[in-house]
Amino acid sequence: MMPTSTSVGRPGSRNGGGRGNGGGRGGRPGGGNGGGQRPGGFGGGPRGGRGGRGATQGAFGRGGGAPRGRKSKRAKRQEFEQQSAPTVGGVVVPRGDGDTIVKIRQGASLADFAERINANPAALVTVLFHLGEMATATQSLDEDTFQLLGAELGYNVQIVSPEDEDRELLESFDIDLEAEEANDDDEDLIPRPPVVTVMGHVDHGKTKLLDAIRSTDVVDTEAGGITQNIGAYQVHVEHNGEDRAITFIDTPGHEAFTAMRARGARVTDIAILVVAADDGVMPQTIEALNHAQSAGVPVVVAVNKIDKEGANPEKIRGQLTEYGLVPEEYGGDTMFVDISAKQRKNIDELLEAILLQADAALDLRANPNTDARGVAIEAKLDRGRGAVSTVLVERGTLRVGDSIVAGTAYGRVRAMFDEHGNTLDAAGPARPALVLGLTSVPSAGDSLLVAPDDRTARQIADKREAAERAALLAKRRKRVSLENLTDVLKEGKVDTLNLILKGDASGAVEALEDSLLKIDVGEEVALRVIHRGVGAITQNDVNLATVDNAIIIGFNVRPAERVAELADREGVELKFYSVIYNAIEDVEAAMKGMLKPIYEEVELGTAEIRQVFRSSKFGSIAGSIVRSGTIKRGTKARLVRDGVVVNGDLSIETLRREKDDVTEVREGYECGINLGFKEIAEGDIIETWEMREKARD
Repeated sequence: MMPTSTSVGRPGSRNGGGRGNGGGRGGRPGGGNGGGQRPGGFGGGPRGGRGGRGATQGAFGRGGGAPRGRKSKRAKRQEFEQQSAPTVGGVVVPRGDGDTIVKIRQGASLADFAERINANPAALVTVLFHLGEMATATQSLDEDTFQLLGAELGYNVQIVSPEDEDRELLESFDIDLEAEEANDDDEDLIPRPPVVTVMGHVDHGKTKLLDAIRSTDVVDTEAGGITQNIGAYQVHVEHNGEDRAITFIDTPGHEAFTAMRARGARVTDIAILVVAADDGVMPQTIEALNHAQSAGVPVVVAVNKIDKEGANPEKIRGQLTEYGLVPEEYGGDTMFVDISAKQRKNIDELLEAILLQADAALDLRANPNTDARGVAIEAKLDRGRGAVSTVLVERGTLRVGDSIVAGTAYGRVRAMFDEHGNTLDAAGPARPALVLGLTSVPSAGDSLLVAPDDRTARQIADKREAAERAALLAKRRKRVSLENLTDVLKEGKVDTLNLILKGDASGAVEALEDSLLKIDVGEEVALRVIHRGVGAITQNDVNLATVDNAIIIGFNVRPAERVAELADREGVELKFYSVIYNAIEDVEAAMKGMLKPIYEEVELGTAEIRQVFRSSKFGSIAGSIVRSGTIKRGTKARLVRDGVVVNGDLSIETLRREKDDVTEVREGYECGINLGFKEIAEGDIIETWEMREKARD
């Protein structure tokens, strides 16, 4: 046996025994290839000497490694970057130089902004807190909040417009609308019908004019005689021996539909401005003219009602000259046509003027041999057919079976109809069509495009809906800073009227919302539309109104089954209207505090005094018989004698039947009544009544 070493210097690992010297303090023997307890080569023996490779391996083996507490190079680099990075409120945040542009979408969150500037979202939450705003990393914020945060960090924050955002979204699906139009060859372009919008003041005859053009009667179907929905129609006329088509868009006549009328001006080629010859230029006439001129649309003036007494077409020409519409007979370039829509006089001349204007000033051509691109003119929810949308194809051809997306709605074209209800297999440029097959109701004015397949259409719609929801959440966030929150709540300066709008068509709902948001009654009262939609008022609408303390306005819609009961139980007010400006007037009056409840007197019952009893405790007691209705204790009463009111400010103080106190006595029964009034006599009539709030028309 080889003698063992009883003591070693420094312990080594299993593979190598450090220094194998025998002297020193007792400890674990060295081992492996360098001697120690186990025999080994390279200078083995009891003392072991150096352990060859074991010395190196032992330094990084199980018993070796770097000394504890030493930082790695990565940790040192992060510590250096944090020490050199700028801080805001003690939080490290990358800063800009003041000119650094950061573009974010509407309704973006702090996490989105942090990704743009390579920062920690939690750090931005802290920075925003120091600026007096509380928000989570994933909460949608408005533009003002991002501007405040960007100014603090040295960034020029720019909110991407919805159009640019949608363009980027479509480009991510390899859809570039601008490039498609630019790549159209001249030989692919064919003439298309002009798209005409009829505009003007309310009750100046716009719908009558379309009635005369289309030889149909649609005026009688409108509530209040005012057009409530946008419609699109195509008519055919003979011009220079050719059959020419003209597409008409019927925009509403009341100022409440400003948004829809403005949208109509954007999608049309020519605007017809209808002015009544007996009424003259009115505020809405100027409003409609401004929409057309801002869109760069040529205007043809139709001077209507020339058959009425007092009509003065020359006066109309003079008035419109002040607004830049100079008639051709005065040396200008605006065509004026005197018409009578009621008598259908000079309608052909008006259509001739439209075609002349289109041929002379406009190059109306489009490529029909491509995927359809267009706009949703109007949409509504039909009980039998689902989502129904009137679309106007601007380029390409829309066919049955195409996968389409319009705003946040998508689907496949199941069927198409023209304005007469006839089925269509295809709709070319400037052709309006009623489309079935969308999964939801698009908004009026949403762009329509044909997607490569159903999956792509659904993805585009879903991403649009997510972006729209984020933008809506950002708008709904009420910006109250931490510094003034307590004072604002104490002083009651924040007073918001929340509304939920439901209507039969998306265009009417959007127009109503646009007009309501324009109501200005000062800083004390604010109006907020927290939800809008198409169709009947549902339970979800009532639940939302309950949470946000909102009023539900229904336009040409009614509540679904049992929804009215739920609203009554939850204390949610439902308002229903069939003419849109009535809703606007009521909301405006309510915000201004002028909408006083209307009360009416309702008779509850009458009683005839048969005998008068005198009591030292109760005074005069009327022994009576109830002649009509019900006599209730505590109700207001009046005493009538020979048709003359003796005292009209009384009340039923006590009511007894036989010996029992009762709350009410019905018709045909006798009772004792104490009015608290002594001057009563046999034969007097006691009338009871109450004031009830009267429903507004």
